[in-house]
Amino acid sequence: MRRLLSVILLCVLCFTGAYAQEPYLTTQQLPDLIQCLPAPPAKGSAAFKYDVKRYKWGKQQRKNAARAEMARRDGVWSYEALLTELSVPFGLPISETLTPEIWKLMVRSLATTDQMRVAPKAFYHRTRPFVYFKEDAFLADDAQFSGEGSYPSGHTMRSWTAALLLAEVNPAAADALYKRAWQCGESRVISGAHWQSDVDVTRVAASIGFSSLHGSESFRAQMELAKSEFSRLSQAKNGRGGFVHITEVVPDVILEIRYFGTYNFVGTRIDGYLAPTALLTREAADSLRAVSDDVMAQGYRLKIYDAYRPQCAVDHFVRWAEDVADTTMRRYFYPEVDKSRLFELDYIYSKSGHTRGSTVDLTLFDMTTEKEVDMGGTFDWFGELSHPDYRGITTDQYANRMILREAMMRHGFKPLHSEWWHFTLKNEPYPDTYFEFPVL
Repeated sequence: MRRLLSVILLCVLCFTGAYAQEPYLTTQQLPDLIQCLPAPPAKGSAAFKYDVKRYKWGKQQRKNAARAEMARRDGVWSYEALLTELSVPFGLPISETLTPEIWKLMVRSLATTDQMRVAPKAFYHRTRPFVYFKEDAFLADDAQFSGEGSYPSGHTMRSWTAALLLAEVNPAAADALYKRAWQCGESRVISGAHWQSDVDVTRVAASIGFSSLHGSESFRAQMELAKSEFSRLSQAKNGRGGFVHITEVVPDVILEIRYFGTYNFVGTRIDGYLAPTALLTREAADSLRAVSDDVMAQGYRLKIYDAYRPQCAVDHFVRWAEDVADTTMRRYFYPEVDKSRLFELDYIYSKSGHTRGSTVDLTLFDMTTEKEVDMGGTFDWFGELSHPDYRGITTDQYANRMILREAMMRHGFKPLHSEWWHFTLKNEPYPDTYFEFPVL
């Protein structure tokens, strides 16, 4: 029986794309939850009556919009969705590209413990609450599982195991991780996909699986790699010296960090951007706060495209510019420029003022129209159109550029002659230092 279930699960893993990971342990090496855990509560028992009470409690929770939305997010059956939720209490974004060693640990570990729920689900085949009460599933994703046993809870197995793993990587975040994972389990009761007893027993099952993982030498080695990666990134995050998140000083700014996304002249996320946030030296941020107050009095907000830029991001730009065959984003950012001349024309440099931490790329956002102000040209356009004093635009567009330029200059920033959006603090605190820590 267990051999057949193992084959079935491995087949499932083969069809999960990026999730296909060889487990650290086979089903034969993992504890048998049918033997470890008690059977689900019998109908009519006190425990089952409590399950019914909790089901009714869950339906009431759905009336709370914020809690219902959390339950919807917690109902998504994917590693990305789960790890996105746990990234907040963990303290770092978790993804295959941003934290590859932590990602490997999580995906392979969860693929291992996922095996444990298959046998008891099939053995007990417990009816799900919404099916038992002949009601529609609260979540569309849960409807497809109506014929699958509810005992134990797969979502709870994943969330509680993930919290245990991440708490070992970052013990300081343990309290917050366990709190969020507990909410994940509650979400399954709120959605009506699981009985309370399903969730309760699954937290024990997850702890059994987590303990078993430590018997794998490969797991222990990957755990050390994950800890090292976390330590390195945390040191970079905490070792920013006099740098601050712009939103800590200027809460009214709008962020659209282009290099964290793919809509930029390279067409991919840029190295070193591990979060969609913006950093500046404290001095530059304080001056930007004065600019923000100035333009808000005129009916605008500041919108930030980029601020501090790590040296590895600049290196990424250089590698991209050297690959003259890659013109994916040419039509959007440099249709009039021969890519082979980007260095010659001073569009790409091996060093950037952004890396010193007191340079910011920004525009204005009109609070009345709720749109970006028309500057007569887009951010990062390679060409004369981007020059602040370019007169081939309308009178209004030119005036808009001057509103931004004059406000920035009034509060200690100097403009760049070739880019209307680019400003550097005149008295920058690190005029000769090019920093390497990532944007977190």
